[in-house]
Amino acid sequence: MPFADSTTPPPPWAAGSSSVPEPVVPPARRAAAPPPADPESDPRTRGSEPDPLDWARQIVLRQLTAGPRSRAQLEQVLRRKDCPDDVAAAVLDRMEQVGLVDDTAYAGMLVRSQQAGRGLARRALAQELRRKGVDDETANAALAEVDPHDEEERARALVAKKMRSMTGLEPLVQTRRLAGMLARKGYPSDVTMRVVREAVREAPENQRD
Repeated sequence: MPFADSTTPPPPWAAGSSSVPEPVVPPARRAAAPPPADPESDPRTRGSEPDPLDWARQIVLRQLTAGPRSRAQLEQVLRRKDCPDDVAAAVLDRMEQVGLVDDTAYAGMLVRSQQAGRGLARRALAQELRRKGVDDETANAALAEVDPHDEEERARALVAKKMRSMTGLEPLVQTRRLAGMLARKGYPSDVTMRVVREAVREAPENQRD
């Protein structure tokens, strides 16, 4: 795929503005201008205008270099830069064809990373996928891979870690705080209450002599 380089000016929708004026060069020091390039010999341009597809590709590739993105996120970036809708659609369609944009893979990656990094459960994961612009069908397929047993074990690990900072608190306070934490992370109420009651009951400071 050809790409415009720094010598090719961007189209109006991709160009940034600058408040710094160009320096004035005295006539005596002004270098001779190079001969104009033959537009027919350069596939990056069409006549004297830059190829908008090339600039849209560059914007998308910079986004993907920074991290995975859903198609909807990339559409938003191009829209903020006033990229024409037909140009954005053509570029993103091509990126999907070659596998650089893949919402199914993106959704699976997001679910795994948010489970491991933040301990999110399915309800919170669904909200995160929706926020990233993943459609419901793709999101549901990714969420179907979440194992309920693993989710409950993850809830127990979160509760055990939180309990270490709540030694000495009343059992009711411990229960309320632990339940609130798991609810924010998207755990269902039945799992939350089962795991929290078990942890509070078995805490050494709550054991009856």
